[in-house]
Amino acid sequence: MPFSIGVVGAGQFAGQFSKLFHLHPGVSEVYATDLIAERADSLVQEQGLAGTFPSFEAMLADARVDAIAIFTQRWTHGPLAVAALRAGKHVYSAVPMAVTEEEIAAIIEAVKETGLTYMMGETSHYNPATVYARNQLAENAFGRLFYAEGDYVHDMDLGFYAAYQYSGGENWKATASYPPLLYPTHSVGGVLGAWRTHAVSVSAIGVTDDRDDGVFDREVSQFDNDVSNATALFEVAGGGSFRTNEFRRVGYPSHIRESRFRFFGTEGSFEQLATFSVWQDKEGVHDISEQLRPAPSLPADDPSLEHIDPALRDAFVSGTAPVHDRSRLPAEFAHVRNGHEGSHHFLADDFVTAVNSGSVPPVNAWLSARYTLPGIVAHRSARRDGERLAIPDFGDAPSA
Repeated sequence: MPFSIGVVGAGQFAGQFSKLFHLHPGVSEVYATDLIAERADSLVQEQGLAGTFPSFEAMLADARVDAIAIFTQRWTHGPLAVAALRAGKHVYSAVPMAVTEEEIAAIIEAVKETGLTYMMGETSHYNPATVYARNQLAENAFGRLFYAEGDYVHDMDLGFYAAYQYSGGENWKATASYPPLLYPTHSVGGVLGAWRTHAVSVSAIGVTDDRDDGVFDREVSQFDNDVSNATALFEVAGGGSFRTNEFRRVGYPSHIRESRFRFFGTEGSFEQLATFSVWQDKEGVHDISEQLRPAPSLPADDPSLEHIDPALRDAFVSGTAPVHDRSRLPAEFAHVRNGHEGSHHFLADDFVTAVNSGSVPPVNAWLSARYTLPGIVAHRSARRDGERLAIPDFGDAPSA
């Protein structure tokens, strides 16, 4: 039975998902609210949504809203998710899940007690590289996987200054110093989205920023943070390790690919750079770049589509890669722009399907904790000069 969704935070990112929710046959109405009311008004008008609410609290109190989709500033997600669950609403949350272990525990406890759906929209779960590695693992092509790498290399100069200025207002420099390791899910999630294990310990190193522009300055930072680049090495359950990089000052084309991954096993390995990807085994190297390259997200009436195989046309319009299986997606998504290397359509459908079927979504509260908590502990390790610290684990998700 279709349900209604209230979008909290109508900023630059929210509109990509409110449009998908609005189109999904499993959703009845989509509402919006924002601290800046004009942004919610504009989103509703542009996309023909059901209406606005004056506040998050008003949205929670209204029986017309069955679920909440959180797109507020990244350090606010945890408490908002708990409040929504306790108010009887299902929750879809942008990343990260939360910024403390206590907030994560509170979300999991609320899901257990209410039986409601919680899902974190981690895009790397459907990154083409993660999907490919997940498929290779299912076929045992790696042999025993023992090491992996996940990098989120997004330079501040390539979009982050503007994003923080948009969301932070006059105080934007205080929030633009957000610690890299507290935004870990695009790197950790891409590794653990394929490798079904979890991190048990970490040692991390942070690099103090030297741009001297008032960002990553402890005297200015809301988070007492002066680190712009950080590296973490994780030990995993069952043996093995993975390394992640969270870089905000880096000479790398983030606009081409902001997350990249590597996996090494006893029988095979996979490596990815900005513009190509390879599968390797003991016999040689195989270029698999085309399998992982999202098609350009073209308008449905783009003349160039006339020259594309009709069987591939939906992928070119919706920006997915050949490795993605679109067969389960609603037809309404076929000609809608996608994002984050083809992941948005799958994430939106995961949430709607889970709520309507009463199933546990792929990126559920327990997996979200495994994607998020390693970075929180890694940040603590970096503040302690790389001290190796244990990472708590909340266990596996229930089967139903």
